[in-house]
Amino acid sequence: DDFFAEVSRMLNPEPAQFIPGKYDDNGKWMDGWETRRKRTTGHDWCFVKLGRKGTIRGFDVDTSHFTGNYAPAVSIEATVSDSDDTAALKDAKWVEILPSTSLSGNSHHLLQANSDAAYTHLRVNIYPDGGIARLRVYGQPVGVFENVGDQLVDLVALENGGRPVAWNDAHFGTAANLILPGRGINMGDGWETRRRREPGSDWCILQLGAAGTIEKIEVDTAHFKGNYPDRCSIQAAFVEGGTDQSVITQSMFWPVLLP
Repeated sequence: DDFFAEVSRMLNPEPAQFIPGKYDDNGKWMDGWETRRKRTTGHDWCFVKLGRKGTIRGFDVDTSHFTGNYAPAVSIEATVSDSDDTAALKDAKWVEILPSTSLSGNSHHLLQANSDAAYTHLRVNIYPDGGIARLRVYGQPVGVFENVGDQLVDLVALENGGRPVAWNDAHFGTAANLILPGRGINMGDGWETRRRREPGSDWCILQLGAAGTIEKIEVDTAHFKGNYPDRCSIQAAFVEGGTDQSVITQSMFWPVLLP
């Protein structure tokens, strides 16, 4: 059921918004997934296909702007399926990776998944009805580069398992923006540091989704005009062991990949 607000809005990339006075044919317009008031036993649910098969570490179940109409509780199940067909998913073997958890209105709920396996689809259950503004599923893709042959792939892309490890400054824009899909949509959709008033340079460290041979690098300064970097260089290494913190120190001595 998504009588009041379409379930697809729950996956929109931008933060949920509230527009006072905006209504549609079914009532108050809400930026998220919202079901009607349930007058029978049972609960509402939806199927979600992950962008990539992957291991799941946790969730952000966000009820922003849902106050008297938020879902009181949520649980999440997961499965592996080659089909998106509703009937096939109903018959799939589901594993509970988030037990029933109480929710509050107008809040972010950061919740830990309890499985190390890799999955392709989720079943999100809300008890008994109500709304969720945004659902975020955090984890690492698996098997992304199987059967790619000789084609070039973006090793650092977020959707391919890349991740930001560390950075010295991100005053105007986080380093994670560097590896989002597509080109930047505006100047705020990139990595931007404060103006440097002392010697030195700004830096960030990114982990690739998989080890690989690098043949091409694309550095895109779209929308940056009076504030683009004067120049850049890239160092790289094959790192085994250690922690994110230890990599920061090591990175100063990595070989230069792009002068």
